Amino acid sequence: MIQVKFCGITNEEDALCAANFGAAALGFIFYEASPRYIEPSAARKIMVKLPSRVARVGVFVNESAAEIKRVIKYCGLDFIQLHGDETALFCRKFPATQIIKTVFLQNDEDVEKACAYQVAAILVDNRNKGLYGGTGTPADWKLARRLKGRKPLILSGGLNGKNIRQAMEEVVPDAVDINSGVEISPGKKDPHKMADFMRILEKEKIVAQGENLFSRRSR
Repeated sequence: MIQVKFCGITNEEDALCAANFGAAALGFIFYEASPRYIEPSAARKIMVKLPSRVARVGVFVNESAAEIKRVIKYCGLDFIQLHGDETALFCRKFPATQIIKTVFLQNDEDVEKACAYQVAAILVDNRNKGLYGGTGTPADWKLARRLKGRKPLILSGGLNGKNIRQAMEEVVPDAVDINSGVEISPGKKDPHKMADFMRILEKEKIVAQGENLFSRRSR
């Protein structure tokens, strides 16, 4: 089955539930303006209780390299998801194999800019109302599809149990990232929605075309 990352984890119950349903990765948002923000100290307490197979992803928005590196070490992150306006030059401050770069595609030029990033994967999300993701609205799937085969591709933005089949058919991503589509409220997941989402992917036998993106880093 295609790998799934549940993002916006704020509590142990949701984290363990997502892991039990087969999540390949969990995302913890270290951006204070987000309604799904979690303190690094609280995230670390959750992470140590996760199964070893689940990748730990820290989400940052326009944060300093020094602070990102501090949190990587403190929490033992496997990946960092740079979800803001970080440049390709900024990304070079970290190992490429550790970076997931979020992009917001509006035109052909944005697609070409995304391909310039030297990263482990590109995550396509949507941005509106000044929010960096978590908006519950789909990304531009046609533009996202143009990244397929050029960069490892993670699809995000408004995914849920109702549209995941269509999204997979139109974009054919290497992994998917879901946040608000399985929530009761911002930061609180709905176990029934998570289970249904995973069940749909399993039933459809949707698999990634390439290698698994989310894997634990050697320490």
